[in-house]
Amino acid sequence: VQLQASGGGLVQAGGSLRLSCAASGRTFSNLNMGWFRQAPGKEREFVATIWSAGITHYADSVKGRFTISTDNANNTMYLQMNSLEPKDTAVYYCAADRTGWTFSGFGMDYWGKGTQVTVSS
Repeated sequence: VQLQASGGGLVQAGGSLRLSCAASGRTFSNLNMGWFRQAPGKEREFVATIWSAGITHYADSVKGRFTISTDNANNTMYLQMNSLEPKDTAVYYCAADRTGWTFSGFGMDYWGKGTQVTVSS
């Protein structure tokens, strides 16, 4: 499976961005998918996940502001990010797993290259 993330950019605090993650090479609907992010000098952290059964989980820091979704027909996952804050500045990575999920990100089957999100104050 190849994952390609896009949609990052520079936005002012309070603004919105939508990240996309296009998947190829495997039936998309069978994958557990999600987003992680890594800010400069910090460890990678979990952001949101959507499992093949449709169950979603969010980090407490983004609940109520971010929404994860999938478009199975187009093999694409999205992360709608609203009310962005400077603390959301990071490189965002999409990830997928065939059978499970780890909130640390370790052991995930597939990773995409990151997309930079920068939120100015």
